[in-house]
Amino acid sequence: MKARVTVTLKAGVLDPQGQAIQGSLKSLGFAGVGAVRQGKVFDLVLEETDRTAAETALKAMCDKLLANTVIENYAIEIVG
Repeated sequence: MKARVTVTLKAGVLDPQGQAIQGSLKSLGFAGVGAVRQGKVFDLVLEETDRTAAETALKAMCDKLLANTVIENYAIEIVG
């Protein structure tokens, strides 16, 4: 089973990397970009065949390692 976890900063959390990307895009001539927020994507291949068990395991992975839940949100998507 394949899964994708997307981790993004919570609203209100300063994103200096996103601001740097926005500035670079403007300097490259892409003036129409109003704001940039950066994040992370994890693609995982799980041996689990039960969808509910996979989601439970993925939530635990996010809470323990993949996301800093104090400042980040995460979304889990089971792909296959």
